[in-house]
Amino acid sequence: MQRRSFFRSASALLLSLAALLPAPVFAQTADAYPNRQVRFIIPFPPGGTLDTVGRMLAQKLSEQFGQQFVVDSKPGGNGLIGADVVAKAPADGYTLLFTASTFTISPMTMKTPPFDVVKDFQPVALVAKAPLAVAIGNQVPAKDVAGLLAYAKANPGKLTFAVGSSGSAGHLSTELLKKASGIDYLVVPYKGSAPAYQDLVGGRIDGFIDPILGSQPFAKNNMLKVIAVTSKSRLTSMPDVPAVSETIPGYEFYSWYGVWGPASLPTAIAHKLNAAINKALAGDMKDKLEPQGLIMTPGSIDDFARFQRDDMAMSRKIVTESGIRAE
Repeated sequence: MQRRSFFRSASALLLSLAALLPAPVFAQTADAYPNRQVRFIIPFPPGGTLDTVGRMLAQKLSEQFGQQFVVDSKPGGNGLIGADVVAKAPADGYTLLFTASTFTISPMTMKTPPFDVVKDFQPVALVAKAPLAVAIGNQVPAKDVAGLLAYAKANPGKLTFAVGSSGSAGHLSTELLKKASGIDYLVVPYKGSAPAYQDLVGGRIDGFIDPILGSQPFAKNNMLKVIAVTSKSRLTSMPDVPAVSETIPGYEFYSWYGVWGPASLPTAIAHKLNAAINKALAGDMKDKLEPQGLIMTPGSIDDFARFQRDDMAMSRKIVTESGIRAE
């Protein structure tokens, strides 16, 4: 009895002392992170721009930490199924989400979203901004945005623009162009970018706003015309392609990519990941991806949270005014 009493008293004393220890002692768990494989969930099918960037980042993190960051593709629900897995995962840093801004937009279009982007996730790092390309079919007699607007006004109701997925950055950018320019066109939904490009090249649709990497192969082979980019100004990788803002002042829109963890991810682990991601973005990733039209965006966790908040406010305004709803 005395022995059991002694151990109970000793255990209670140790717990009491642990509660009084300063934070740096507990940060030792972050110092040891990661000590096993990390699951890097990308909630879209392999093969797209998001997948390319995500796999490159996972490889760089594996090299830095000496532990495997293994890409786990979990497509479905416009990216929401894989994101929901992360929201419900243990908040230990071993299940992370890498996805695009569709993640923050799609819940706005749903009556009952599966999660709350702000409350259920911890922002870790903004990885890149992806300007979009405004592409039109060769059958459209325009060479630039001004020509497209003139054609649309001379042929009211004739133009059609594809949307690769409801609530995507391309969808919002397409609705924003319609509102900012004052022209009207029919928005046609597709199940992905591939069938949209097929119809654009085939002359069955007139326009498509999508990440730059998707349109480049077709443009290089003169199968369509890229008449503008949606970044604030021209890209160094495409100096001959004007920004939409040169014709419509103030117009600017991006898809963007980021890393999140579950809501209760320890701050020390989030900061450790943020530093490693920033290091990766300043190296090979910048050299390889910026010539392809992406803009690397190293910064702090607070920078990312602020960017996400502002972008969501703008997106919510477009979704509300355009009446975009999940299909």
